[in-house]
Amino acid sequence: MRPEELPELLDAVRLRLAEDGAEPTPGRVAAALRDGGRVLGDSAVLSVVRALRSELVGAGPLQALLSEPGVTDVLVNGPDEVWVDRGAGLERSPVRFPDAAAVRRLAQRLAAAAGRRLDDARPWADVRLADGTRLHAVLPPVVVGGPCLSLRVVRPRAFTPAELCEAGTIPPGGERLLRAVVAARLSFLVTGGTGSGKSTLLATLLGLVPEDERIVLVEDSAELRPAHPHVVRLETRPANQEGAGRVSLRDLVRQALRMRPDRLVVGECRGPEVTDLLAALNTGHDGGTGTLHANAAADVPARLEALGSTAGLPRAALHSQLASALSLVVHLARDRRTGQRRIAEIHVLEQDGRGLVHTVPAARWSPAGFLHAPGWGRLVRMCGGAGAL
Repeated sequence: MRPEELPELLDAVRLRLAEDGAEPTPGRVAAALRDGGRVLGDSAVLSVVRALRSELVGAGPLQALLSEPGVTDVLVNGPDEVWVDRGAGLERSPVRFPDAAAVRRLAQRLAAAAGRRLDDARPWADVRLADGTRLHAVLPPVVVGGPCLSLRVVRPRAFTPAELCEAGTIPPGGERLLRAVVAARLSFLVTGGTGSGKSTLLATLLGLVPEDERIVLVEDSAELRPAHPHVVRLETRPANQEGAGRVSLRDLVRQALRMRPDRLVVGECRGPEVTDLLAALNTGHDGGTGTLHANAAADVPARLEALGSTAGLPRAALHSQLASALSLVVHLARDRRTGQRRIAEIHVLEQDGRGLVHTVPAARWSPAGFLHAPGWGRLVRMCGGAGAL
């Protein structure tokens, strides 16, 4: 059997098995091939069986990549263009699909398994798979060329602070500072660009919360898995095909406030829900946290202004709430050369004479440990004094 014949054989066998409702066992595949006038040797039949099962089970040809330790992202730009990130930047993978139709079938099967629609009428889907992997798929004509898949792997457990220190995300001695921040119940945001490790660090920090405290997580897609015995996880829901039933992050933040949270966590602030989070942190829910996309810690007030405006919150009101709601910004960056993720800087928030909030650097990453910056003294005081650090 020549390689170029495999897609045609797969289509014929797939159709026959679908008609019979049969599993792709070697015997049934061989029978389907005989009925189609093809008689193949054992090795060829097994090749067809493996190809069919890869389409029917897990993530198909991508499953082996997703199962590799250290893999964070798998990206499919076309049948012969699969990329993988093992923590050191993107690299091309030898994995191939027979054709663009195979990529489309995989995307539609994964979306359907998660209860989402993916077709010409709804050419994109953002879903969480059964194992926690996050899938985003886009079909033509929205994407030029063939279907495009982006899979983000969720670790089955959170990293420990020691593991992040070993990986270089936390500098030497930095664990003590982070433990002090959590123990002092300071409210903070973990910020950074896409793939900088925000969720990874946040899950680790939530594992430092005392075991007698209740954590309520609100997420668009449930990714955070902190090592903590008392966690309640709320996840948004999209509208159904009739446009009804949508549950937004903002809805869930409001529900979370009625669930007696000791720590309220919004997995990612990306819209008007930021106003509800700030309001909650101003009404006795200290120690709350979340993540936010930002290019730098100094950009956070402007980013929050933009998000607050989507909820109709005036600039002055946003800054007034921000000044008393948040204490810190923990900003992550990813080295473009090595791919290493690390805590680039920690800023404290201050309000100026005009009532506007700006950030002040308190600590910066270095290979030897956090370097003290102008806001270090205030950070020490908020953590309970030098004895806490």
